[in-house]
Amino acid sequence: MPSSALQWLSLVGIIWLQAIIGTNTNFPAYSSQLKELLSISQVQLNNLAFASDAGKLFGWISGLASIYLPLWFVLMIGSTLGLIGYGVQYLFITNIISSLSYWHVFLLTFLAGNSICWINTVCYLVTIRNFLSDRQLAVGITTSYQGLSAKIYANIVDAVSPHKKAMTFLFLNSLLPVIVSLIAAPLVREIEFKSPKHKGVGFGVMFVITISTGIYAVFTSLQFVTSKASSVGILIGILVSLLLPLLVPLSVKIKELEKNRDNLRVYDFTLEENTNEAREENEVKDEDDTEVQEEVVGIIEDVGVKLMLRRINFWLYFLVYFFGATVGLVYLNNLGQIAESRGCSGTSSLVSLSSSFGFFGRLMPSFMYYFYRGKCKISRPGSMLAAMVPISGAFFLLLNKTNLALYISTAVIGVCTGAITSLAVSTTTELFGTKHFSVNHNVVVANIPMGSFVFGYSAALIYHQEGDENGKCMGMECYRNTFIMWGCFCFLGTLLALMLHARTRKFYSLQNH
Repeated sequence: MPSSALQWLSLVGIIWLQAIIGTNTNFPAYSSQLKELLSISQVQLNNLAFASDAGKLFGWISGLASIYLPLWFVLMIGSTLGLIGYGVQYLFITNIISSLSYWHVFLLTFLAGNSICWINTVCYLVTIRNFLSDRQLAVGITTSYQGLSAKIYANIVDAVSPHKKAMTFLFLNSLLPVIVSLIAAPLVREIEFKSPKHKGVGFGVMFVITISTGIYAVFTSLQFVTSKASSVGILIGILVSLLLPLLVPLSVKIKELEKNRDNLRVYDFTLEENTNEAREENEVKDEDDTEVQEEVVGIIEDVGVKLMLRRINFWLYFLVYFFGATVGLVYLNNLGQIAESRGCSGTSSLVSLSSSFGFFGRLMPSFMYYFYRGKCKISRPGSMLAAMVPISGAFFLLLNKTNLALYISTAVIGVCTGAITSLAVSTTTELFGTKHFSVNHNVVVANIPMGSFVFGYSAALIYHQEGDENGKCMGMECYRNTFIMWGCFCFLGTLLALMLHARTRKFYSLQNH
């Protein structure tokens, strides 16, 4: 029987993958420089941001591939697509390749965006299967690290080459996921083990490490800290924090070795009898755990894509995501241009701040579940509803021209967008089952490229209309109407979330009992 430490080790491997997978989230940090290098308009730049999200339209292909191919192979396909998509762009920007047109760059960005779906599919499947009864905890902890991607990449760039951001970002986007995928491939696999040992303590330690990492990330994102601390020092701190989760599988393995050593040293009939009794008790506990898992899964109906698309709950859920997290993601994609138009010079620190608060947002649902399960359990749609309300207010707060309003709104949008993204994984499994999850969830997140095009393109048109003859816009007018429009859409999403919560309330009350 495989060691329980391998399950925890698979979780560590997924954390590493999630930490470097958000290559599209660092786009705002170098978008302005990329715009100058390619000599393109704001609308064309927005099209590139859309292309990265549009790769998710074909994310269902990775879901199908995960059914028929080994997960390590699916993982390597994803990292290879990213290597091609970003790598060729890097060669183009460094003038090694000089024959690429704008549409070539668009297609390469599309390919790179699709690569994220392949790696994400592997991460979600392994997490859910290895921690079935605690999937919300495991998913929340691992996906929270994706919120740190932009900060990790930004810190590396600041430490290595702060004056050539676009080139360095593209180079890292192409190479880093491949390196980490090669390291994590042997670890990220399904472990046939009923329930991980010491899971309560293990998740508690993971939470402490993860929260400490998030606090460090937020603290080092503040402008007065970055001006005093060296980029290399901040980067070393982040890398050390990514190694700390190894303490959990290491401690579990040490306990297993100590237990085996004690069993070999002392052996008599009394010990054997006690061991047999203990084994019987453990078997009963394992059976109970299995029964609980089967009971939970039994409540959840496994639904295929065709049947899922016919359900009202799916379309409510789809639109809540569309008018909530997707609008938030579009805002974060345009953060570089928004900060520039408002005359805010700290674009890198603003991107790092949004990344860090997105980290806490992704972690928050799991944190609440861990400490309040069995006491006051809120349904996933109810939690989404709670996250939707602040986003609407944040967009209207952006109508205030102060930098403080910009930073507060960005933090709120980062937190709430991250929370909805994390909740969506468990919501998909609970509403439509785990059997077809790899395809179903990729269909759900197809709303991201749709929203990226609709919301992003309209924002780019307003920006272009308010700009000068060179297509550059400065001032609050550049995004004023956009913020009003996005705030209204989020308010509509809040109403839809309320409807979804009302429709699924009976389902979740049965699940809680």
